[in-house]
Amino acid sequence: MTIITNSEEETEQVGAELAKRLPPGAIVALYGGLGAGKTAFVRGMARGLGLNCRVSSPTFTIVNEYHGEVDLFHFDMYRLSGADELFNIGWEDYLCRGGICAVEWSENVSDAFYGDEVVVRIEKLSENRRSISIEGA
Repeated sequence: MTIITNSEEETEQVGAELAKRLPPGAIVALYGGLGAGKTAFVRGMARGLGLNCRVSSPTFTIVNEYHGEVDLFHFDMYRLSGADELFNIGWEDYLCRGGICAVEWSENVSDAFYGDEVVVRIEKLSENRRSISIEGA
């Protein structure tokens, strides 16, 4: 499925709608260049899960945790060089906790996935316009 959005709010709404359909334990692998809207998408996911929190990119912390009825674990793999580093920070522990894992820069750790993840590709078409492709949901 591919959706075109025309604002950051619309991108967030697509994330919210996806999150409402995800089962606990789901992995969402996000792909897209700098400024594509990955964090806005995750902000929407948090809203869709009923989380009332400020969502920011975990570029320097690697993972931000947002707790609610279903937890959201927001990973940013931009600074990692491979899946080994992800496993070293406890990736498998996060998978066992039953929350939803949203992973930005998934291409840097693609060998950490088992093929059952939801793949979200966000392409920046213009300043506000995005093409969002969702597979596996």
